[in-house]
Amino acid sequence: MTAMSEWQREKRLASALGDLAAPLVRDVSATDVLHTLTEHCVDLLDVSASGALLDVPHGRGAEVVASDEHTRALELFGLEWDEGPCMDCCRSPLTHISETRLDAGDACPRWPRFTPRALLLGFTSVATVPLRYQDTVVGALSLLHDRQRPLDEGELRLARALADSAAVCVIQQQVVHEQMTQIARLQDSLDSRIVIEQAKGYLSNSRGCTADQAYMRMRTYARNRQLKLSDVAHQVLNGQAGATLLAPER
Repeated sequence: MTAMSEWQREKRLASALGDLAAPLVRDVSATDVLHTLTEHCVDLLDVSASGALLDVPHGRGAEVVASDEHTRALELFGLEWDEGPCMDCCRSPLTHISETRLDAGDACPRWPRFTPRALLLGFTSVATVPLRYQDTVVGALSLLHDRQRPLDEGELRLARALADSAAVCVIQQQVVHEQMTQIARLQDSLDSRIVIEQAKGYLSNSRGCTADQAYMRMRTYARNRQLKLSDVAHQVLNGQAGATLLAPER
């Protein structure tokens, strides 16, 4: 490799690390992070294609991205068939980076539907890298190519570094999302409590009853009509509640 090509490679590597770190300073989705990861893997590692499987938390399934549409379709089929290198990597996240020949050995018995389709696309080898931060695994990265030699140690270390960088950003994005969701829930709860207290005060004054009596009347009204207490409170303040609730005490 010439000095100029080495400089170009370092420049592309710096660009890749900068792109993967973008979610740390601005709002970028986990899917965008993995798209960036697969594209830079193809550019820096001289592989034919790259795919990534993201394990989405809270039972929301999984997301699949890839450096091209044919590889994405392959990874989607693997997800549907519940087989393939990414699926195995997610099931055994503590294993080291592994590379498997698709045109020899036990690849076809191991992945009976994934392997023939991958070979049909011209891939003869696949390496898998877990997307992991400490003990948390968020998915897997696949590196597919058709050359005779396997990825060397330096390429595997670089693949690990890129995958680790992406995993950190994905974890951070998930944490921020969970925090924002929790904040929104707390704000909704606080807003509801404020509206309910306001409605209690209004009913107490208009009906000539205590605040506790006003609260019990709203609860009964809400239960009988299968409404949320906060919705009833809004109706009280907007003058839209039924006459039985708004009429003053006699």
